[in-house]
Amino acid sequence: MGLGRWGLAPSRAAWLCVAAAALALGAAAAAWRRRRARGGAVRVGTVSGLYLYPLKSCRRVSVEEAEVSDMGLRKGDLRDRFWLVIKEDGHMVTARQEPRLVLISVACENGHLILNAPEMKELSIPVKLPEENPVKNCRVFGLDIEGRDCGDEVASWLTAFLNSEPYRLVNFETQMTPRKCEEIKSPFRTKDKVPYSDCGPLLIISEASVEDLNSRMKKKIDMYCFRPSITISGCSAYEEDTWDKVVIGDVEMKQVMACGRCILTTVDPDTGIIDRKQPLETLKSYRMCDPAQKDLYKSAPLFGSFYGIDKIGTIKVGDPVYKMS
Repeated sequence: MGLGRWGLAPSRAAWLCVAAAALALGAAAAAWRRRRARGGAVRVGTVSGLYLYPLKSCRRVSVEEAEVSDMGLRKGDLRDRFWLVIKEDGHMVTARQEPRLVLISVACENGHLILNAPEMKELSIPVKLPEENPVKNCRVFGLDIEGRDCGDEVASWLTAFLNSEPYRLVNFETQMTPRKCEEIKSPFRTKDKVPYSDCGPLLIISEASVEDLNSRMKKKIDMYCFRPSITISGCSAYEEDTWDKVVIGDVEMKQVMACGRCILTTVDPDTGIIDRKQPLETLKSYRMCDPAQKDLYKSAPLFGSFYGIDKIGTIKVGDPVYKMS
């Protein structure tokens, strides 16, 4: 029976339809929360930030919403660590060797990657490179991986900005074979894979962990020194290390291992100056691994946790974070 049979005006009828739809959505959401509760899910925090690093070691790109793929975050044509600076022999170059890499910012417009750096002219290169561009054999933390060369113009631009030996830029393409995380660090699963990332597809850090670290330091350090993929608010310090399985939006992920920290954390993201001391010295005073795990973490202090992807999907800033028990 149509609403018009009850003598309702079209606008009134439309309003009632919208209200009924909203009630239905609310009921569905409540049912979903009840199902989660029965399944042992506990809300542990809220997503406070989402960050991609399209060009390894360069400036972050902050987004409000991102797709979580099996190799990390994606926002349109920007994918996490899909671009890499290399030497002419194919070995990777990061901010460990060239701290000023952190000053290069990356954006994407109309199918082009846009690079900017202090006192440099903006440079634009196509995201989809010509097939005639050669594919390079690259070396990332001891493992071989391919990358398509991005051309001479960006190579000259990078070399001029860094005032270095000749460097080149390569792009990982989805038909190429990614690195297997389990070959980088043994705790990762067979299905975990990354392009040029250090270790795993997602790195999660809580704001409380950074606050706790800063309470121990004379000079406060920026969250961005740790290059997280996802930051979480509303939980206690280092709680992210204890979450086995996590659900955010329709994404499911599993905690694999802690992140052992290196001198990259001592590069100031605003100046590109490397300190080589802090925050590592402070972290080493209280964040060392259990002696039984020394073969895995060596002498690196632990800060933040790597997560593998069990179910892809979309997440947003403001999404609740659930721990599955």
